[in-house]
Amino acid sequence: MSWLDKVRNSIPFIQKRETPDNLWHKCPSCGTMVFIKEYEENQSVCPKCDHHGRIGPDARFDALFDGGLYVPLPSPAVREDPLKFRDSKRYVERLKAARTATGETDALINASGRIEGLKAIVGVQDFAFMGGSMGLAVGAAFVSGVEAAIADRAPYIIFTAAGGARMQEGILSLMQMPRTTVAIQRLREAGLPYIVVMTDPTTGGVTASYAMLGDVQLAEPGALIGFAGQRVIESTIREKLPPGFQRAEYLLAHGMLDRVVHRHELRAELATLIGYLCPSVAA
Repeated sequence: MSWLDKVRNSIPFIQKRETPDNLWHKCPSCGTMVFIKEYEENQSVCPKCDHHGRIGPDARFDALFDGGLYVPLPSPAVREDPLKFRDSKRYVERLKAARTATGETDALINASGRIEGLKAIVGVQDFAFMGGSMGLAVGAAFVSGVEAAIADRAPYIIFTAAGGARMQEGILSLMQMPRTTVAIQRLREAGLPYIVVMTDPTTGGVTASYAMLGDVQLAEPGALIGFAGQRVIESTIREKLPPGFQRAEYLLAHGMLDRVVHRHELRAELATLIGYLCPSVAA
């Protein structure tokens, strides 16, 4: 053994600490590196540029309901893979992977709770579950949320986030558009408000149905909202679209939204709206 090996072996090396790979979040808008803990405590909003990141049902419910207390509503059972669809993978395999990744049964989750003391039924679409796509399960969950609101004499609030209809369910997915529209009409006949909060992104068949039928239309800053993609529209009309087209602020300026509300202010905003539109839920 050489003298160098002897010296090296005599040095008490400190064992390398294992550090998690997800300590930091890089903002996709401004590139700022933010501690994950700080980012999550800020409701996934960049502290530098105010970019609103995408969040799932659990984080949304925790921030929205009083004390983070709420009761998740059971997801209705629907027939899975009715068309026996297969592309590069079987549809059942994609569902299994999405459920493992998110811990959710499908892309729309409902919960019941109170927002500043006011009863509300809230539905949240999760873009992490197959792009928040609208299929039989999403349609059934939406109708179930409306029925729960009617039974509880409370408003129904939906947070939309979707790439559109779920292609693996074909025409059955598109049938959820009229189905949810009828449910909204039942809610209005019961004299209860329907409030929509559009988050990034809200597109396709969801935009063409229940996302645009609210008594009040809200959106988070910078949310992408539209039916077809910008490139598709430009190639169809053969014109260049203006900057910020299909973003929440552009839609607000052109009369398609009532307000663009910062995530930190949503809870107070929704409580105010519920108080105006459905004061009886305070009981």
